[in-house]
Amino acid sequence: MRAVVLAGGRGTRLKPYTTTIPKPLVPVGERPILEIVIGQLKEAGVDHITLTVNHMAEFLMAFFGDGERFGIRIDYATETEPLGTVGPVKQIVDLPESFFVLNGDLLTDLDLNALFESHRTSGARLTVATYSRDSMIDFGVIDIDEQSGQVTGFREKPTYHFTVSTGFYVYSRALLDDVPDGPYGFDQLMLDMLSRNESINTYKHDGYWLDIGRPEDYEKANTDFAKVLGDE
Repeated sequence: MRAVVLAGGRGTRLKPYTTTIPKPLVPVGERPILEIVIGQLKEAGVDHITLTVNHMAEFLMAFFGDGERFGIRIDYATETEPLGTVGPVKQIVDLPESFFVLNGDLLTDLDLNALFESHRTSGARLTVATYSRDSMIDFGVIDIDEQSGQVTGFREKPTYHFTVSTGFYVYSRALLDDVPDGPYGFDQLMLDMLSRNESINTYKHDGYWLDIGRPEDYEKANTDFAKVLGDE
């Protein structure tokens, strides 16, 4: 099994933690978050990981090397310019028929084998792992009639419920045939697939998931990691 881990971002939302190290090397507990992710991929049966790197690539390559000390093969796809979240995957030439694509900064107990099986049996070229997330607005929200300007409703600090992408995907290699060369993001991929009325499979995750992109989420990850990883 093969995985492509997107590790080339600048992590600007996580400053000052990412001022001197790339975001995938920010520690959660005593290990970098990407080391935790790699361990989970290995446990799921992945034996070959390609890291797409750009910003501070030398730090990542020095830490992970060829993967020997982690018991897994690791190589690198280096971006000479930012290519978004799909563009770097297009550049990798030896991908299998189906493979994982994921962000390198996620703390989760997602069942990767179940995600892969969902893709395999769906017949779709893309599977997105999803998660239900609540988002609270810290203000009183006012509904206004556009014609009269009169207030029609009011909610104090409402909570909205969304289904979000977890940053874990399974691609079929044939999907890349429709990806143009150069910068190209996952948002554009989704919109292009929807414009073609192409089926997109989803796998709902009901467990734990946290993107550590913001300082408050990073702090929560350090509080939760032992429970999530079963180290308590």
